[in-house]
Formats: sequence, C-alpha cells, structure tokens
Amino acid sequence: MTAVPFDIRPSMGADLSDPGFGIYVHWPFCAAKCPYCDFNSHVRHQPVDQPRFVQAFLKEMATMRRLTGSRSVTSIFMGGGTPSLMAPETVDAILNGIARHWHVPDGIEITMEANPSSVEADRFRGYRAAGVNRVSLGVQALNDRDLKFLGRLHDVADALKAIRLARDIFPRMSFDLIYARPNQTVEDWDRELKEAVSYAVDHLSLYQLTIEEGTPFYGLHKAGKLVVPDGEQSAVLYEATQEITEREGMPAYEVSNHARPGSESRHNLTYWRYGDYVGIGPGAHGRLTTGGAKIATATERRPEGWLELVEAEGHGMVDQELLEREAQADELLLMGLRLKEGIDLVRWQALSGRDPDPDREQFLIEHGFIERLGNSRLRCTPAGMLILDAVVADLAC
Repeated sequence: MTAVPFDIRPSMGADLSDPGFGIYVHWPFCAAKCPYCDFNSHVRHQPVDQPRFVQAFLKEMATMRRLTGSRSVTSIFMGGGTPSLMAPETVDAILNGIARHWHVPDGIEITMEANPSSVEADRFRGYRAAGVNRVSLGVQALNDRDLKFLGRLHDVADALKAIRLARDIFPRMSFDLIYARPNQTVEDWDRELKEAVSYAVDHLSLYQLTIEEGTPFYGLHKAGKLVVPDGEQSAVLYEATQEITEREGMPAYEVSNHARPGSESRHNLTYWRYGDYVGIGPGAHGRLTTGGAKIATATERRPEGWLELVEAEGHGMVDQELLEREAQADELLLMGLRLKEGIDLVRWQALSGRDPDPDREQFLIEHGFIERLGNSRLRCTPAGMLILDAVVADLAC
C-alpha cells in the first residue's frame, strides 16, 4: 500500500506563530470503566455532588488565574471521564467561572466530550445553551460485536442517534473510532471508515488500539487471551486510514486526527504547537508560562482527594515542575512532530540552544523519514509517522 504524500502547505488557517492559550477541565467520572482505558476515570455508584465539585473547580480556577495573569483564551475543552454526565447547570457554572477569570472572546471553540450512552436531546440542548459549540463523541466502533468487546455501554443505534443529535444541535462535531482491533482486516476497516466519514461533519479521531499496563486488556494480552494486530499489520491499517480519509476529504493533520480543511481542533492544536494551557480538575495537567518561566502542573488524581485538597488549599496541584529550556525543546519536538505541519525549527533552536545534529538529520532525510520546509520548519514524512517515537528520539539526542 502506498503512503499518501503530504501537501506541503499547512492546512490550518491559524497563525502558526501563536500556539494559543487553552483551558482544560477534567470531569473524572464514568458510568463504567472500559477495559482498554488508562485515563483518570472513576465509577461511583452514588450520585456525585456536582455543586460541591463546581465550587472546587471555581476555587482552583482562581489559583490558576494568579499563576497565568490576565490572558485571552483561545479554546476550552471539557474531557474525562464522561463530561456528558454533568448537568447542563454544572457546565454553565464552569464556563461562567472561566469567563470571570480570563478573557473569553465570542465564538471561540468550546468542546465537550460525550459518550453515546449518556446522550439525551434536552441535555445536549442545555450544553449548547451554556456555550458549548463543539462535541466530541466516544463512538469507538460501528459494529455491535466490537462495541461489546471494547466494554462500551452503547450499541450502534445509540451511536447513530447521538451523532444525529450532535449534528442538529452543535455547529461542530467530531467522533472517535478505535482500530487495529483483534481479527480486524483492512477490508473491514475500509467499510467501517467509509461509513464513519459519511456520518462525520468535519472531524474524526482515529486511534489504534494500544494495550496499556494496569488495564484489564493488559492482563488478557499478557496471558495470551487477547491478540491484537502485529506491527506490520498495524502499519498496513494505519496507511489504509490515511488513504481513505485523504480520498474522502478528511486528511490527517496530526498522526491520529483528521479534518476537513479549516475544521481542525483548535484546542488540541494548542497542545501540539506547545502553547500554554491550564489544567483544572482531578488528574489534570497543564503547561503555564508564569514569571517568565514555563512550569508543568499536575493535580491529585483521586476525585475525593482532589476535592478535599482544593477546599483546604485552594487548588489540587500535587506537582509544579520548572521546565528547563532543554526540556521544553524536547516537549516541543515530541508534540510538534505529530503534526502534518511539523515544528517551528527556529523556536526549537532558541529553546535547545543548538541546531539539529547534522549527521542524524541527514540520515533521517536520506531514508525518507523527515523533510525540511525551507529553513524554518521540519516535519515527519508519512514514512516517518510510522516510526514517530524513533524519529523524535533520534532528533532529541
């Protein structure tokens, strides 16, 4: 299968010199824990005290505002967990709190993740009224057998109902699929992905199934009871994904994300372009420039532990790490090479204090893994994306 060549022009319309300033809010609760998931998500069999959590979110925002100073927000993202388990009033209070602490221009991207099993029309309309203008649905598969295997609480009928509602209510909509599932052929994936594109409005996130330590799938895989496609078959599925989405008008702009031109996720671009973002809520991470320095923040993962810490201290942060310039350069490389547009080489050189090793760079160019766009940008080729971790490691040395 032939890899699709990249267009040399960045597909994103935003100013590449401005990576943005995002706010991420983590709602840690789920109705059930999926067997592949290693995210900070928790199941509670009693109702969550949402008003108490709202007050804690607002308290932590105030602390983060003192760290960031006055800034203009370019995107807001509510992830989890399952944020669509929140009442619309909870979402409204959180968004109003963000607007009180930072400048929130009209019309910025405000995304909420939702699971099809927790979707109701009135709830979706309530989120829209609160200000959410983009929804990201965790569909994961478009056949009931694999949805059951993945531990999802919805079936295909639920997923299609949620997609229709999202298309009717929100200006923008994305949904996720997981591929490289056991016994999945390229022909199977071709059919499923074409069907997905027919439902999609402007964006798809397509992730290969990975076996993460600490998950139920990890134990099954280690015992030989769960067999996933090997590296060669996974590469074939990845290349098929690029070809199909390119052909259907939703090319990749990041290794796992596809969009119609102009509909890329503004919030995720802030991560990949190594901008600043505030992380609020249990287990949230952030990258903030404060006092001329860049710090990495992380909050307590346990929801109740985070809640008690915020109520006592005004925030749930358990880690604040000052990032040296070399560490920032490594993070910029790690995040930016995921993008089709690649990295701003001048910015990387300013942080690292050096040029890329000429021998390593030449080796990667000669073998078709990276390419330069003029003197100011460097990016992976389609072949390089298949071995992205190795390319990053080679350039970071």
